[in-house]
Amino acid sequence: MNQPAAPTLSASPPSDDLAQDFVAFAVQAGVLRFGEFKTKAGRLSPYFFNAGLFDDGAKLGRLAEFYARRLVASGLPFDLLFGPAYKGITLAAAVSVELARLGHNVPYAYNRKEAKDHGEGGTLVGAPVKGRVLIIDDVISAGTSVRESIAMIRAAGATPCGVTIALDRQEKASENGVDAPHSAVQFVQQQLGLPVVAIATLADLLQYLHRQGDAGLGEHLAAVQAYRDRYGVGM
Repeated sequence: MNQPAAPTLSASPPSDDLAQDFVAFAVQAGVLRFGEFKTKAGRLSPYFFNAGLFDDGAKLGRLAEFYARRLVASGLPFDLLFGPAYKGITLAAAVSVELARLGHNVPYAYNRKEAKDHGEGGTLVGAPVKGRVLIIDDVISAGTSVRESIAMIRAAGATPCGVTIALDRQEKASENGVDAPHSAVQFVQQQLGLPVVAIATLADLLQYLHRQGDAGLGEHLAAVQAYRDRYGVGM
């Protein structure tokens, strides 16, 4: 890395407490909700995670802290954060700020949905896309955004080195209306060859609900577990 403050991030075991704190924060922020929600795959999910509701400075700053702490704990080396439009743009900027606060001054870039034909032009904005590039997003639903990001990164002459997300749903991907034997995250890991670093997973959510007991949100445990049993992939 060209910048001395951004070496390979110091490795340490992922923290279960970090995942539990994140789930609790997401619930408190209204980002993680329970009920009955229809997914893009047409499934009725007992929970819904909408990262677009991290919609003020305090919540976005806290979210960035969770990403940065998980990345530092992962030990994954990277030279640049890449945020695919649109949600990834805000995430890349916010996490870059938090990493700098922690002593890792990592540049970031993002793409436009449509190429600009004036000014600096092109589809890529921000720092030069070079070296080892880490893609940042909220979730991986089908892997389409990741594949598009990989193509842009490679076209710029850089190397995609991984993906970081907020929540791994750990459920079977839907391919043409048919349940696949793998999740979207597993597809990225196994077929695209990129490690995926998630702040929390469905397993962490289940653990959080189990800890709630009969009070509070514990009543949703059975529904989430049933959904996991039907659509989940191996943890």
